[in-house]
Amino acid sequence: MIKSKIFVFSLVLLLCFSCGNDPVPKPKGFLRLDYPSAVYEEINADLPFIFEKNTLAKGIKKVKMDPNNRSFGVNIDYPTLKGTIYLTYIKVTEDNLIPLIRDAQNLTQEHTLKADVIEGDFYENKDHKVYGMFYEIGGNAASQSQFYVTDSINHFLNGSLYFYAKPNYDSILPAADYLKKDIKHIMETLRWK
Repeated sequence: MIKSKIFVFSLVLLLCFSCGNDPVPKPKGFLRLDYPSAVYEEINADLPFIFEKNTLAKGIKKVKMDPNNRSFGVNIDYPTLKGTIYLTYIKVTEDNLIPLIRDAQNLTQEHTLKADVIEGDFYENKDHKVYGMFYEIGGNAASQSQFYVTDSINHFLNGSLYFYAKPNYDSILPAADYLKKDIKHIMETLRWK
């Protein structure tokens, strides 16, 4: 008799607690990434230009491309964001400015296979003779931001942002947006020597 009472009691408890609301799936969550506010420092290295870089970047690395110092690369590495801004400087001669601009534009257009959109903004600073274009590339392209600037007489600087990860736009978008501001700051603070 006690066993049957325990059985009935267990059955009643089971029925009471098993009835309830249907399970509802949790809504999708989004990763929240907080990056520090940008703090900039002037870089006045052995370069034919001066600019300000974010202190989040771990220094700059000059890469020689030409023994005559007419062209070289500068890498600005962001290890915490797993990205690098690659700068390429080329000395302008009387016959290379148009091909340099065309090459910079073509490099951006090569991303049209994977890009959803490419938006270009003209940049001009007459006081410091800095003229160029900034390109924002949306989608799963290899580079999310590119730019070039020149004084049209002596200097040409081309820059690209790359991440050391497979280009998954949704995943890298917060970091790409953060570094896009740094690239624009480089353009805005650039001064030719």
